[in-house]
Amino acid sequence: MAEHKKPAKPKAEKATKTPKAEEPPPTVEVKEEAAQPTPTPEAAAPVAAEVKPAKKPAKPSKPETAEAPRENLSLDADDVEKPKIVKAKGAKNVHSGIAHVYATFNNTIVTITDLNGNVIGWSSAGKVGFKGSRKSTAYAAQLVAQDASRQAMGHGLKEVQVLVKGPGAGRESAVRALQAVGLDLTLIRDVTPVPHNGCRPPKQRRV
Repeated sequence: MAEHKKPAKPKAEKATKTPKAEEPPPTVEVKEEAAQPTPTPEAAAPVAAEVKPAKKPAKPSKPETAEAPRENLSLDADDVEKPKIVKAKGAKNVHSGIAHVYATFNNTIVTITDLNGNVIGWSSAGKVGFKGSRKSTAYAAQLVAQDASRQAMGHGLKEVQVLVKGPGAGRESAVRALQAVGLDLTLIRDVTPVPHNGCRPPKQRRV
């Protein structure tokens, strides 16, 4: 018996009948992209501003530490600070007086009196705030003279006679400070006691 062969279908028909529906045509994608409007830079700016977080407030800067005032070691009349003169409660209206400067190797004491010897102002290196070996320096003597003269000028003191006693380093600086403060120096005298071989001196110091 003769076998009946099925007619073979052409391959072109198969290709046309079973197109792949899963793959979208490329023209559609291009149209979709073209359909979306491109954002303008003006419209993009507020969006970017919304996304960015607000800047944190700047931290307050730490206050700068004040530098400690340097010591004024010059003895010129222009550089010495003039003290604030406050009129004393029981002002004695003393216009002229005597400034006793006692300068030793360890301390400097300035006492200002009236012409009769009544004290109207005094100061020392320890009272001003110096300790130890700094009490015998020339700078300490300068501050001592300023402090004592401030007290005396509160009673109306304007001119003084200066009596210097002792061999310390604060002799000259105390006298210059008295002049720089504004007092008129009418007399400067050295009254250091000098022995005329009366007493036996102490034995020699061994260092």
